[in-house]
Amino acid sequence: MGRSSDVPALRRGLAVLKLLASRPGPLSAAAVARELSLPRSTTYHLLAELAEAGFATHFPEERRYGLGVAAFELGSAYLRHDPLERLARPLLRRLVDQVGRTAQLGVLHGAEALYLVREQPRQPQTIVSDVGVRLPAHLTASGRAVLARLPAAQVRALFPGPAVFVDRTGRGPRDLPSLRRLLAVERRRGWSVEDGYVTAGFASVAAAAFDHGRRPIAAVAVTFRHVCDREPAGEPAGECGLTWPELAAEVVRTADALTERIGGHRA
Repeated sequence: MGRSSDVPALRRGLAVLKLLASRPGPLSAAAVARELSLPRSTTYHLLAELAEAGFATHFPEERRYGLGVAAFELGSAYLRHDPLERLARPLLRRLVDQVGRTAQLGVLHGAEALYLVREQPRQPQTIVSDVGVRLPAHLTASGRAVLARLPAAQVRALFPGPAVFVDRTGRGPRDLPSLRRLLAVERRRGWSVEDGYVTAGFASVAAAAFDHGRRPIAAVAVTFRHVCDREPAGEPAGECGLTWPELAAEVVRTADALTERIGGHRA
């Protein structure tokens, strides 16, 4: 066991790693010392130790430091353990037991929503989304829950033209302006709703979970049978006007719990 006096040094070393990981390029030792309010001698010592262990790389010509191969290997090992799925599954199971409906975890993959986990009630219903299935993000509640928290420029890059706006049932946003209006509404409300956009006769409610940088990393969704047989006037997205706030409260609570479990912060 290490001495208790080693703990502050470990914390400082981890702080240096987090700082290097948060920046788009290498940093000078002076910049690291300034950002973390560390003495320069301490900063150089920490960087030297991290470089020797492979977690940092020194670029002598630039006099800067960046992440090392060991940091990449550690990140790759983390992904191999499917951490997001493992952390989310018991939360989704609890949500299913509370609301009696199918719960899913989805992530944004380009302009599509990719589903990683699905938990079903004791009497499951057949739905189009399943683990490994990809669906147009602008149509799914899961996809839009994440899109609503992204910068406008990123949304525009994901949906550059009409060809991206796939239509499945005649419902849902058909162009970038209508998608932006819908995302603005859902961002203010705190959750997204999909009512027959993907499959007629089914609706979904979804909320985003966030990482340590307050970025949307995934969405928790609940899907259930619902028939929307009318198009409210003035609704560009073709909703029936229902937002299911009581169900959404449970979904948001689950997404917040996932945010907490992964060490994230709600935006």
